[in-house]
Amino acid sequence: MTLINETHDPALRSWVASANQAGTDFPIQNLPYCVFRRAGSSEAFRPGVAIGDRIVDLAALAAIGPFDDKAAQALAACTGEALNPLMALGEEHWSALRLALSRALRAGSPLQGRIEPLLVAQADAQYTMPARVGDYTDFYISVHHATTVGKQFRPDNPLLPNYKWVPIGYHGRASSLGVNQTFPRPVGQQRPSEEGGTPEFGPCKRLDYELELGVYVGTGNAQGDRIAIDQAEQHVFGLSLFNDWSARDIQAWEYQPLGPFLSKSFASTLSPWIVTLEALAPFREKFAHPAADPQPLPYLTSVANSAQGAFNVQMEVLLTTAQSRAGNAAPAKLSSSNFRDAFWTVAQMVTHHTVNGCNLQPGDLLGTGTLSGPTPTEAASLLELTEGGKKPLDLPWGEKRTFLQDGDQVIFRAECVKPGYPRIGFGECAGMVTAAR
Repeated sequence: MTLINETHDPALRSWVASANQAGTDFPIQNLPYCVFRRAGSSEAFRPGVAIGDRIVDLAALAAIGPFDDKAAQALAACTGEALNPLMALGEEHWSALRLALSRALRAGSPLQGRIEPLLVAQADAQYTMPARVGDYTDFYISVHHATTVGKQFRPDNPLLPNYKWVPIGYHGRASSLGVNQTFPRPVGQQRPSEEGGTPEFGPCKRLDYELELGVYVGTGNAQGDRIAIDQAEQHVFGLSLFNDWSARDIQAWEYQPLGPFLSKSFASTLSPWIVTLEALAPFREKFAHPAADPQPLPYLTSVANSAQGAFNVQMEVLLTTAQSRAGNAAPAKLSSSNFRDAFWTVAQMVTHHTVNGCNLQPGDLLGTGTLSGPTPTEAASLLELTEGGKKPLDLPWGEKRTFLQDGDQVIFRAECVKPGYPRIGFGECAGMVTAAR
């Protein structure tokens, strides 16, 4: 587990003035990664680190060679078009680079004059996937989501007997992952209107979002080698906001017996920013299953995971529509929830993924699954908020929604807040659906 160090000092201030402003997502205590280039340019994409409303161009910084030892080696890995080489170096290198960047960006740093010309305004940047994702696994770690959805289909038995014993997951489609996507409404088969009839075929009618976090794998493991829970987080580079869009009507027809397929693979949207686990160290909390529930098997249990395996990340979902944007209305907040209410931790996800000998690789992505909370206002999908489409939501500008319509834009935001400590933000994960092709 990452310890508090000088990079977490609440008193730190940056010579980048916007990093010191109240409400910024990216104070000097955060320093999340992205891959970017100037919008409208033909420049190569390259890694960057956010500070206030600016990005430090890490490839340009590497060219002037301001750091030594492991920090220099880590910076040298930030000159390509993805963060995978940095991810592969491991925790000591990640921490060394974070420390060097923190010192270089602090008020009074002798490196200000060399780094300031390398800053790019975030408003002028175009982003792409921060890593090459070779494989993507989506988990199902919110017991509140699983219970609410299960009640719609199995009122007397919402949770299957394995749920509280094993972190459930399925293998997703990596090729359709993207940053802040716009995508066409998916088309596919839907359940016949009468028993034994012919399936309907056409555009999805019940398009939904799922509020999740993405877990980026850093260092991997050899095939056959299991990652023990006490070492699991050493293999995690960081977290990102993640929207695992779902075509509920396609899903209802296809998911038995093998689970989601075309109902999920058309698009999955990430924020451009990866917030490192080290940045989140001040926001760790105790983790435990309720005493009345089955307790995790020994391979999913450790003293450290129980003491600080949960993360206090407050998340929210907002919606805009074609009508609201035309009228310059503010986005409507649909719900909020917190990552600390998940039934399984990041470490448990990684450990369980490898317990059979499965080999993870740098840049692999693990989705948490829909992160709903314990109350109805913390539901993290329309399937839950509208009770399967039975109770439409009233939007402030007069429209109603059961599921998403063409032109709708879903925005995720998240923050970590703690008294006496700067707010840590995750940026935005934004996606919009257009008409089916």
